[in-house]
Amino acid sequence: MNAPFPLTWSSVRLADLDDPHEVARIEAFVANHPEGTPFHRPAWFVSVARATGNAAHALIQVRHGEVVGLLPFDAIHSPVFGRVLASAGFAVGGGLLAREDASLDAMFLAAQELAKRLSCPSIELRGGLLPDAKGGWSLKTNSHCNFARPLAADDEGQLLDIPRKQRAEVRKALANDFAVEVGTSERDRAAHYEVFCESYRNLGTPVFPRALLDSVIDAFGDDADILTVRHAGKAVASVISLYHGGAVMPYWGGGTWDARRLRANDRMYYELMLHARRRGCASFDFGRSKTNSGAYYFKRNWGFEPEPMTYAAWTEPAAKKREADPTSSKLSLQIAIWRRLPLSVANRLGPLIARGLG
Repeated sequence: MNAPFPLTWSSVRLADLDDPHEVARIEAFVANHPEGTPFHRPAWFVSVARATGNAAHALIQVRHGEVVGLLPFDAIHSPVFGRVLASAGFAVGGGLLAREDASLDAMFLAAQELAKRLSCPSIELRGGLLPDAKGGWSLKTNSHCNFARPLAADDEGQLLDIPRKQRAEVRKALANDFAVEVGTSERDRAAHYEVFCESYRNLGTPVFPRALLDSVIDAFGDDADILTVRHAGKAVASVISLYHGGAVMPYWGGGTWDARRLRANDRMYYELMLHARRRGCASFDFGRSKTNSGAYYFKRNWGFEPEPMTYAAWTEPAAKKREADPTSSKLSLQIAIWRRLPLSVANRLGPLIARGLG
């Protein structure tokens, strides 16, 4: 994927992501670190880069032969949104993962040097340990919140764990004639992507290329699956979930127009909670949402408490800040137009745009 080159900060180097032994060391470091996430794994940032035509990089710090620090990146280029070094690309997490004996400043300085060498005027860190402002970094707090909580001990307990109003919606969904399927076969993937495309168009968001979703599923193996809810044989809600550290994370999901009327999304998330516990998971990570958005309140209705997140960004002096926030006034008109596109047009154009969103 990329060959290592020397950096000014000698304690940090670029990992050789073409070396299976190096990749295995990184995977082991993430698996053994209590703050590791699916987005720190090469299974994520390398497969994402390959599927979108971008480039993957990983800064590592090694001490006494052991990895003590990791900062994974996807270098993303878009003619619409510009260039950015994102940790991690197409993810809601990532950032610096380090042991207590790692030099954090060296990692952040190496990240700036890497961005300059790759002609990326911006860096986005979407989680992990944070730099301080003295190095030119800016911190953004409270724009997003994460939602996670433990799973209940059994099916009935899981239902009772849901607040009363939302529980009533789940009970109505349970009364509907749905078929629930879990797998990663071509049938599962095709059904999911059909639902996913319609859902993203309805939200006014360019849909990701299917190759991106397939690449992640293939790279994660048993640590990913697809749960699909069908009504009268047709998929109406579907979600790709990742499994890491005893938690399930529903990541790429959506529903058709009929899903709301049928309460298919309510059924989908409840069934995923049951399925995840049977897989041995102890917690449900509902992921991030923009503060005070519709998704934010939807997750609160399920009994999840918001945990404010802090992101870090760096922009090279005199460079223009990257603008890819869908809530900005600049992009609101484009979103409104996109929602009105015929599905066939949105599905054809969306992947070409989305591969540069990051």
